[in-house]
Amino acid sequence: MKRIFSLLLFSLSVSATLAQEAGEDILTWSASRKLTWSDYKASPNPKSDAAATTSTSLSIDYHISGSQFSYTIKSWFSRSRSWVRNQTDHILSHEQGHFDIAEAYARKLHKRMSAYRFNKNNYQKELNRIYNEVADEKAAVQQQYDRETRHSIDEVKQAEWLKKISRLLDELKDFADY
Repeated sequence: MKRIFSLLLFSLSVSATLAQEAGEDILTWSASRKLTWSDYKASPNPKSDAAATTSTSLSIDYHISGSQFSYTIKSWFSRSRSWVRNQTDHILSHEQGHFDIAEAYARKLHKRMSAYRFNKNNYQKELNRIYNEVADEKAAVQQQYDRETRHSIDEVKQAEWLKKISRLLDELKDFADY
């Protein structure tokens, strides 16, 4: 009997595949494909003063068949939930930074999962713990990025963060094959 389980960030109840099946327009992260303003399909939130909002998710689907354990990780951008009010190259670069952070944490999750040894007695607890630790760290870094760059307004900090994100992706390049 094959059992399939999913753990998702922000308590979403759908994986990337299910999001697509439900009609959500998503884009998976790719080093060769950067975000463009045409990817932002949602209407701006009238209650927000933000220039743009980038909605990203990190998901892991794991599969157990007997004693065999496998998993698939995805880092994705929701076109359906992301919106823009002010379209500048500078702001788009900041928003790409959010997507790149999500990718870095997908790689961190893959690194952690690569070290995990399946145990049928406690796998749900352990997988939840691993996922939640990585997801919590990702959320904290996303908030720190916005706070320190003042949502891209501080151009010096923004440039520093883009270099930091690039280094993080490079440091985790061995785990990009999730």
